[in-house]
Amino acid sequence: MSEQQSLAPEDVPRANGMPMLGLGTWQNDDPTDCARSVETALNMGYRHVDTAQIYGNEEAVGEGIANADVDREDVFLATKVWTDNLAYDDVIESTEESLEKLGVESVDLLYVHWPSGEYSPEETLRAFDELYDEGRIDRIGVSNFQPEHVETAVEYTEAPVFANQVELHPLLPQEELREACAEHDVEVVAYSPLARGEVFDVPELEEIADEHGVSAAQVSLAWLREKGVTAIPKATSEDHIDDNWDSLRLELEPEDVERIDAIDRTDRQVDPDFAPW
Repeated sequence: MSEQQSLAPEDVPRANGMPMLGLGTWQNDDPTDCARSVETALNMGYRHVDTAQIYGNEEAVGEGIANADVDREDVFLATKVWTDNLAYDDVIESTEESLEKLGVESVDLLYVHWPSGEYSPEETLRAFDELYDEGRIDRIGVSNFQPEHVETAVEYTEAPVFANQVELHPLLPQEELREACAEHDVEVVAYSPLARGEVFDVPELEEIADEHGVSAAQVSLAWLREKGVTAIPKATSEDHIDDNWDSLRLELEPEDVERIDAIDRTDRQVDPDFAPW
C-alpha cells in the first residue's frame, strides 16, 4: 500500500455530515470479495459505504463493516429501496429486511432507487417519513431523479430530502440537475464517477493526470469534489481502493477544472428502459 495511509478519515471533506468520498458496491456481488473490499476501505480510512437492495450484497457489506476495525457509528451507511418495493407497506417491510441483512439498527441514508415501478410520491415518501420518524433511517434520499422529480419529492416529504444519487462524471456533468438540487438544498452523490472506466480514454483527463503525476481516476474524483459532489466509486481491489482514496491529495488548478468542463463528449453509462429521462 502507498503512503496514503497517512490520510486520516478526518481528511475527507463532508457535505452536511456525509463523507464526500465513499465506496460504491454496485456489481460487487461476490460475497467474499465484497466483504473484503468494504473491510479494506474502512480500515484505509473510508467512512462512507453505499449499497442497495437490488445489488444482492447487503449481507456482505454488513459483514465487511462488522469485520473492520471501525465503530459502526463512525460509518456513513446508505442503501436503496428497489422499484418493486416502493409501495407503502413494501418500503417498510423491505427496509426492515435490509437492516437485518446489514446487521444494523438503522442506516444513515435510505434512497428511493428510481422514480419508476411502484413509486408513488405520496405513498412511497410517506413510508420514508415514517421510517425517519421511527429512527430507522437518519436521512431520506432519492436516486436517478430528474429536476421535476426532485421538486415533487421535496413537496411530499416532511423530513428534508438529503441527497439525489445520479450518474455523474466528466462525460455526464449534469449541470441542470446539480442546479436544481442546489435550489432545494439537496446534496448530489455521483455513482459511476469514473464512467465505468471510460475516463481513462479521455485525452484531456489523461493530460491533466500526467501533469500532476496521478491517475485519470483521481482527476475525475477531484473534479467532482471541486463541484461539491460526493463520489462513491466502486472498487474491489486494494490498489483501486487505494488509488481512489489518494484522490483526496489532489488539488486541481482552476485551469484544470476549465479544461474538464470544456470536454466535448457525452457518454451516459446507465440507461435502462425504465429511466425517467
